[in-house]
Amino acid sequence: QVQLVESGGGLVQSGGSLTLSCVGSGSGFGVYATGWYRQAPGKQRDFVAAITRAGSTTYADSVKGRFTISRDNAANTMWLQMNSLKPEDTALYYCNVLRAFYNGKYVPGDYWAQGTQVTVSS
Repeated sequence: QVQLVESGGGLVQSGGSLTLSCVGSGSGFGVYATGWYRQAPGKQRDFVAAITRAGSTTYADSVKGRFTISRDNAANTMWLQMNSLKPEDTALYYCNVLRAFYNGKYVPGDYWAQGTQVTVSS
C-alpha cells in the first residue's frame, strides 16, 4: 500500500512561483508513473501533470509552459515547479501513483492523501 505526503503549498501573488513536493512510501511509487491533480472549490478534480519512471512528461494544456514536473525514483520523491501562477491555479493539489494510461488519458490510482493548498491572489 502506497502512502503519499504532499507539501509546499501556500499563498502567493499572481505571477509568483511555488514548488510542491510529494514523498511516497510503500509499493509502487518508484515503479509506476506518478502525477499531480488539483481540485478547486466546487469543481471536480483535474489532471495537472504526469511523469513516467523514465522521465516522460505530460501536462494539461492549462499549465503547459508554466509548470514542470520532475521525480527522483531512488528517493521516491516528485516535484511540481509552478511558475507564472494565476488566480485560476488556486486549488488543493494532490499527488498520485497512476494506475494506467487509457484512451489517451492517465487513470489515477485509488489512494489520495490530504493534498496541499495553493492559493494565488490577484
